[in-house]
Amino acid sequence: MAGGRGQRMGSVDKGLKLLRGKPMVAWVIERFAPQVDELLVNANQNLDRYAQLGHRVIPDAIEGFAGPLAGLERALAEARHELVATVPCDSPHLALDLIERLRGALQRHEADLAVAKTGAQAHPVFCLCRKSVSSSLTEFLAGGGRKIDAWYSRLKVIEVAFDDEPGAFSNVNTKADLEALENEPPP
Repeated sequence: MAGGRGQRMGSVDKGLKLLRGKPMVAWVIERFAPQVDELLVNANQNLDRYAQLGHRVIPDAIEGFAGPLAGLERALAEARHELVATVPCDSPHLALDLIERLRGALQRHEADLAVAKTGAQAHPVFCLCRKSVSSSLTEFLAGGGRKIDAWYSRLKVIEVAFDDEPGAFSNVNTKADLEALENEPPP
């Protein structure tokens, strides 16, 4: 998910901001690609630059930077597989076992959607869902809905604890966050 405006970062495309010499989204792809069979990049600007990373780029079907759910809606329409996962472009310490753990819980609980959680905090942009939720999401968006948790409260959801990896869900929202991460050792 690289489809946002990056307002807290000064209205820049966060996924393309350099971290240790390469775009932040490249760090995420490096950790995410081995976990999935197909990787799609949801972006609404700089499409050619994202395409240079070697994966299909899909912009939102809804105009005006409608948020992560618009990116998920497009991914559900474009993905070739029955399960679709999302992660943000600004979380370079992404858990290396994210999909394995989400898929296990999704299947064990016969859920529609599995969401990562640390402590009491759910991280809804780190999720795995069945393509069968697509019509529910399209209806929610058509009605003006944009909040992820408001949408998925209508589904059978399992929250998956990642208390052993809380840093995996930290994201870079500001220039100060990026500078701090730049000075940390790589994961």
